[in-house]
Amino acid sequence: MNDHSRPGNDYSRPEQGASRTGDLPAGYRHLHHRARIGHGRAALEVAGAALLGWRMHRLAGIRIDAEAEEAAPGVAVRCAIGLGPQRAGAPNRVLAAVNGPDRYGFTYGTRHGHVGRGEETFLVELAPDGTVWFSVTAFSRPVAWWARLAGPLFPLLQHAFARRCGRVLAAIAADAA
Repeated sequence: MNDHSRPGNDYSRPEQGASRTGDLPAGYRHLHHRARIGHGRAALEVAGAALLGWRMHRLAGIRIDAEAEEAAPGVAVRCAIGLGPQRAGAPNRVLAAVNGPDRYGFTYGTRHGHVGRGEETFLVELAPDGTVWFSVTAFSRPVAWWARLAGPLFPLLQHAFARRCGRVLAAIAADAA
């Protein structure tokens, strides 16, 4: 992945890029999720387009307001999570992105004003045997007082979101078959 960010670093933590390397920093909760979502190049390409074009997030129930139609280094994106008017804003910025031929994905990090502090990498990859895999690697910790009070609920929701994203991409990939 390319390592470019916009001038004027507005990330809320100093550990940038750790979710791409897998060397996750101490003091955060860690998330590693991997799911088989399909088979073949067609499945890879439609899942990759859904990931980079924010469709996966939207279909997983996240309201997205991004500076660009596709994830790319430096793009600011505001995710809104919750139900109805009770939504928590989650400002992020894309640190890196990869766009084919056998991998699609991006890494974004939290910006000031996010309910948590951390980073997530979302990847769709084609294995040599033709299997298409989706993975999420993340490190995070709650910052907002109410998120800290939620205690163990915070990582449970993050794991549930990763699983939901995998199911969404599997359904998208199945439509390509």
